[in-house]
Amino acid sequence: MRIETSAGPAEIELDRPRKPAFLLVLTHGSGGGVDAKDILTVRDTALDLGGAVARVTQPYRVAGRRAPGSAVKQDEAWLEIVADLRKRIKQVPLIQGGRSNGARVACRTAIAVRARGVIALSFPLHPPGKPEKTRRAELLDAGDIEVVVINGGSDPFGIPDAADAAEVRVIPGQPHSFRTGFDVIAETVAPWLERWSS
Repeated sequence: MRIETSAGPAEIELDRPRKPAFLLVLTHGSGGGVDAKDILTVRDTALDLGGAVARVTQPYRVAGRRAPGSAVKQDEAWLEIVADLRKRIKQVPLIQGGRSNGARVACRTAIAVRARGVIALSFPLHPPGKPEKTRRAELLDAGDIEVVVINGGSDPFGIPDAADAAEVRVIPGQPHSFRTGFDVIAETVAPWLERWSS
């Protein structure tokens, strides 16, 4: 399915039960796709709990670019995508999330879309080797909306402080792109998805 935005078309993979308990909107990292194993793990967990899941390939990736460009334009397009999805799946709680750059988008826009919660996979706290260029403010942009962060213990992009999210789960030895620990991801997000959707 395609959704037209001010930044170009986005592509959506929508898994939708007949009567969804909630809507989870997920997106990828800057150069990645929506078939990353951690994203699929969160999708499968949400589907098991009766949710609808929309995996969003953002317009810049549909256009073949690896870098998202302007955060303002990226967020504007995201708001348009979520608004369209909310027209299709109404009157259920909205949860959003993503990995890496997608986690940044989910945190920055959480208040604007009235999300119940955010799942941030591999939140990139800073560029590798540059801890002074922190993105902590983006994580805090979610305000009072609860954010669950899941990062690898060896992530060169850093690990958010436990005080800056509702939960920060660290999977020991894992880099920015998880190679193992998918069971830990599932067991971490399941209770939050249940809580946010009730």
